Amino acid sequence: MKKVFPKKHLGQHFLKDENIAAKIVRSLTISGHDLLIEVGPGTGILTKHLIDRENFVSYDVDAESIAFLGSMYPNKASKFLNKDFLDADLTGSDNQIAIIGNFPYNISSQIFFKVFDNRSRISQVVCMIQKEVADRIVSREGSKVYGILSVLLQAFYHVEYLFTVKPGVFDPPPKVTSSVIRLSRNEVKQLNYDDKYLKRVVKTAFGKRRKTLRNALKELNLPADFLRADIFSKRAEQLSVSEFIDLTESISKVWKP
Repeated sequence: MKKVFPKKHLGQHFLKDENIAAKIVRSLTISGHDLLIEVGPGTGILTKHLIDRENFVSYDVDAESIAFLGSMYPNKASKFLNKDFLDADLTGSDNQIAIIGNFPYNISSQIFFKVFDNRSRISQVVCMIQKEVADRIVSREGSKVYGILSVLLQAFYHVEYLFTVKPGVFDPPPKVTSSVIRLSRNEVKQLNYDDKYLKRVVKTAFGKRRKTLRNALKELNLPADFLRADIFSKRAEQLSVSEFIDLTESISKVWKP
């Protein structure tokens, strides 16, 4: 069986600590999902705990990893897909999906935007990511790292910081500390307006986070009298998730993207 070597251009850092792997898998708490997706299996340290589930599939762009796992589990080779998860079509049904993985750090933010776009189907996410990104996702208003992903994900998910993982348990050790977080779908089914409004308002507000909302949202060409409200004197990082949701509802009544 040919050994798989981590590839720098794919952002691969293979976890080698069995106890941490088991702890990550135990952190997946939901039941009743129709599909369990592993993203970035690498050498399969998480996969061994997941492979016997009938509703399990694993995505990796690394053909070498997929071939390695297929040789380890020859009777279940069809579960391993040599595809980019970012290109996966999750819109074909109402299936409830859970996602788990040691996400490649160079695309972790893109994965979370995909989760946001498919939130009606994705019930839970358990993942290991760069601590800097984890801190950003779980942060609250008033924090310097509170931003776009914080608001968009917390609007629809309960977000939990589970534990920290030191570099020495990876091959090769990354230059950063890692974290495991869990996203569990909350009770918000849909907003009172098209979701594209929230994404646009949040991205625009944080695009100029040092400016007041009155200035940061200028490109939306909102009515001058509308912008006189006190909330527009605040900066994006000062608004809670619920305030962003309510503000966007007000904006949706006077602005068409």
